[in-house]
Amino acid sequence: MNKSLITNLLALALVLVGFLFEQAIVLSVGLFALSGAVTNWLAIHMLFEKVPFLYGSGVITLKFASFKVAIRNLVMTEFFAEEKIDQVMALAKPNIDLEPVISEVNLSPAYDSLIEVIENSQFGGMLSMFGGRDALEPMREPFIEKMKAAVIDISKSDEFKTILDEKLFANSHLGGSLHSTVERLVDERLNELTPTMVKDIIQTMIKEHLGWLVIWGGVFGGLFGLIAALV
Repeated sequence: MNKSLITNLLALALVLVGFLFEQAIVLSVGLFALSGAVTNWLAIHMLFEKVPFLYGSGVITLKFASFKVAIRNLVMTEFFAEEKIDQVMALAKPNIDLEPVISEVNLSPAYDSLIEVIENSQFGGMLSMFGGRDALEPMREPFIEKMKAAVIDISKSDEFKTILDEKLFANSHLGGSLHSTVERLVDERLNELTPTMVKDIIQTMIKEHLGWLVIWGGVFGGLFGLIAALV
């Protein structure tokens, strides 16, 4: 269900009803609701897409380099830090399953870093108009779940398992060697990312939840319109 489209259509319906039947209160509610919903919808669209003549739009692609650095730091410090590798090495055996380790990693700091990138971008001022950091809080858990699932998939890939096995059983200084190998592998994979790919990844994780901004924009806009008509 497209929350944004339904909200905009309902607001537009109120405008038409108020105009055609000369109902000033309904028209005011509809106009304010439509303006609030459309404004928030445009803000969400601008987060992911570049809009001509609108400064700050397309922040995800504009901040592509920052997101790549954030992802790299996340993977290397949260998932494959040397101390975590040493813990795995203590129980080293063929076909090591890293999923239990990854599942227990706390990714809340990674989400906070993502929000900081958005807040410090051109989009930050616009985001503050719609509730700022608190408005994005419902996306925390979906982001964490998606990120863990993505890293688990990487850890189960044949290429990763091959490198892991080679480094585990072919070197006496396993921890440092494996950490360097993983770091190089992560850098190679990130170099393959494009701005569009990063945008699609983030859009898939959070756009569904941003739809609530459009709904609340329409609701609060409608309430302001009602107050304006009554006053």
